[in-house]
Amino acid sequence: MTMPFYVPPEQLMQDRAEFARKGIAKGRSILAIEYDTGILIVAENPSRALNKIGEVYDKIAFAGVGKYNEFESLRVAGIRHADVKGFNYGREDVNAKGLANAYAQTLGTVFTNQPKPYEIELLIAEVGKEPDDNRLFRIRYDGTLGDERDFCAIGGQEEELTEVLRDRYEAGLSLDAAIAMAIGAFEAVEERTIPSHEWEAAVVDRGNGRRSFRRLSADEIETARSKS
Repeated sequence: MTMPFYVPPEQLMQDRAEFARKGIAKGRSILAIEYDTGILIVAENPSRALNKIGEVYDKIAFAGVGKYNEFESLRVAGIRHADVKGFNYGREDVNAKGLANAYAQTLGTVFTNQPKPYEIELLIAEVGKEPDDNRLFRIRYDGTLGDERDFCAIGGQEEELTEVLRDRYEAGLSLDAAIAMAIGAFEAVEERTIPSHEWEAAVVDRGNGRRSFRRLSADEIETARSKS
């Protein structure tokens, strides 16, 4: 009988983590910033057909970096999860914490039990009735769940973007100021000017009613940039 090939568990986990990190590092980062009436999510995305940012439920937005097919399948699964919970219990029972926990469990299971981990990181944003009720969750490839405040970056250059925003962020920003700050952070890290039509941006804003998610147009982004 042939003995199976053996790899120490800690080495296997290290190899999987390194594989996932390399895949994620190839993708463009995503940035979320809290402003006075909601949360802004911004990503550089030249594609007009493949969105990295989307709506999950009434006041909850989703963003993913890494392999598109992997995070898109999780976004769709999250929508179904939220719809079922909202139908069986109540719309107010669907929240970002529960959704982020479900994603964390799924990614953790895949990372531990499947031959190949998902090469993705996720961001879940929920706008609250008051600024202190906003929620930002970051879910890593291995299921690690982080609770963020004020701003959050995921993806290849998250450390550089976080460092820039740590110096620039101020509470109570207007939407235009938040857009200008996000784009300024990206361009400072990239050391180049990025055209307005290559940005993908959306907000979850408490002023939009029950369906608080709204995509921003290139004209809105350009107007905000010109004010800065």
